[in-house]
Amino acid sequence: MTVEGELLWEPTADSIARARITGFGRWLGEHGGVTPGTYDEMWQWSVADLDAFWSALAEWYGVRWHSRPTAGLADATMPGARWFPGATLNYAEHSLFPPCGVADDDVAVVFVREDGLERTLTWAQLRAQVGSVRAALVAYGVGKGDRVAALVANSPEALVAMLATVSLGAIWSSCSPDFGSRAVGDRFTQIEPVVLFAVDGYHYGGKSFDIRDTVATLRADLPTLRATVLVPYLDDGATVPDSHRWPDLIAAPGELAFEPMPFDAPMWILYSSGTTGLPKPIVHGQGGILIEHVKQLVLHLDLGPGDRFFWFSTTGWMMWNLLVSGLAVGSAIVLYDGSPAYPEMDALWQLAARTGITCFGVSAPFLQAGMKAELHPGAKLDLSRLRSVGSTGAPLPPEGFAWVYDEVGRDLVLSSLSGGTDVCTAFVGGAPTLPVRAGEIPCRMLGCAVEAYDPSGRPVIGEVGELVITAPMPSMPVAFWNDPDGSRLREAYFDTYPGVWRHGDWIKITDRGTCVIYGRSDSTLNRGGVRMGTSEFYRVVEELPGIADSLVIDTSGAGTEGRLLLYVVLDDGIALDDVRDELRARIRSNLSPRHVPDEIVAIAEVPRTLNGKKCEVPVKRVLAGVPLEQAVSEGALKNPASMQPFVAAGAR
Repeated sequence: MTVEGELLWEPTADSIARARITGFGRWLGEHGGVTPGTYDEMWQWSVADLDAFWSALAEWYGVRWHSRPTAGLADATMPGARWFPGATLNYAEHSLFPPCGVADDDVAVVFVREDGLERTLTWAQLRAQVGSVRAALVAYGVGKGDRVAALVANSPEALVAMLATVSLGAIWSSCSPDFGSRAVGDRFTQIEPVVLFAVDGYHYGGKSFDIRDTVATLRADLPTLRATVLVPYLDDGATVPDSHRWPDLIAAPGELAFEPMPFDAPMWILYSSGTTGLPKPIVHGQGGILIEHVKQLVLHLDLGPGDRFFWFSTTGWMMWNLLVSGLAVGSAIVLYDGSPAYPEMDALWQLAARTGITCFGVSAPFLQAGMKAELHPGAKLDLSRLRSVGSTGAPLPPEGFAWVYDEVGRDLVLSSLSGGTDVCTAFVGGAPTLPVRAGEIPCRMLGCAVEAYDPSGRPVIGEVGELVITAPMPSMPVAFWNDPDGSRLREAYFDTYPGVWRHGDWIKITDRGTCVIYGRSDSTLNRGGVRMGTSEFYRVVEELPGIADSLVIDTSGAGTEGRLLLYVVLDDGIALDDVRDELRARIRSNLSPRHVPDEIVAIAEVPRTLNGKKCEVPVKRVLAGVPLEQAVSEGALKNPASMQPFVAAGAR
């Protein structure tokens, strides 16, 4: 049995010398007047002097300023920090013309679909397609600040449309096509897009799903649309009424140009999971995302020209946004669309071998599934180009770490990451110059002032506490959409500890600087890498006649995907058999196939607090066997007896 903290890998002196983070350290000594010797010394400096660290990183990377900034950090107040005032730039320019330099005929994008379709784009081809789509958007009247929405698969079309949008100073927002109409509508209706890109359908698990009905429903709910562009993805001849077709857009040449935008100009809108209401539209800025992603990709994942960067994701998860930023550091990116286990459990490992992936990113449950299936990808396949494996989405247990080194490769950097959609990056992760220990994340990332707070709001070492960020990061949200006074943003992150970001994870920081994440301190559902809040679930379930109330519990934890349990309170005269099939069908069509419950159980009453909130977290803890008195104070419950069915289930 693998023990937490067991040493699994150490970098050699040669690999440390070659690492890009080491090169950055040497550059600091020559140009920045700073000589950090160890990683910990560099981290301490990076959070103590944020202005110097981020300014140095921007200069070392070679940010193309259209107007130069007057400072790196003018105001460190949270929320409201002012980064690189006076600066203008464009994220898309760095993605298409990375400062490190790439050849026109080098491969920029490798695309593979589960049904066998494969395509590549060179840098020249990618730029040409972005120019063509950019010209079409201009023809539709898209300009600075306009929103462009996309219901698209993880494909070159999604990448091209995003870069074309951002090049104009417009704002991009995407959802995965396996989201149901309600889930997509809850997101896009809030931001009032002027253009919609949409696929006709998608492939998953060997099946094809036509979503043109979802597209029609969505268009009807978006009165601000000026144009819809259909991407024929299942059928080259697919059409929808009153739309433009993608092949026509890229067939016409267009000018490639880049609108200079302020550092904090909105660029992307991502969404919270919707645990306490509609998903929150989180606005990220042009410069903040660029410089944060450069830091993570170059210094922590050691990526650059010659690398092939892959992360299994959909366009509805922030890891897609991080993946496509690989272009900005000169790496080719590998886009995969489909099931990670089709037609075989090792489909993604086969992808890595076939396409020469050097950095392979997946979720912790994916690695756990490979371990349970007794896969041996390192012995079966040629993974000689693979230098690092990334894991996120859930904590990876020590056995998962050990499996990677036993069955994938002995000389790899395993980077377990934890962060969030809120900042579109990780707070804690790996570095190529640090050892890897089972069950532990090697470090707090550069520029991330991460602490574990005890219940009194004091930082602790060696104890589990609330993950907080005590100093600003460039990729923290510019705003929430439709939150003019910032009250919703402050409530989301800063109400618990004024001036300090509370993230909602449990973390332990060890005395050697490593970190252990113990999962969310909220009740987000996380199914197959798709995060969704319970409120979205309830809106679908409780609209069904015969359902009086409901409670959904995801028993996942510590790197394993558990069961999704749905408890329903039925109206008088209704039996569970009367509604079970319709419930499953509604959840599948309106949310996603991943969110169909493993079990549906009828109960008499949903446990609620005195102020009417459903007791999701206490129920989850009780089902895991935590004694009732430790899971929740009975004095806080409207009816303590309502917890008894869950106490009995936990005891079983």
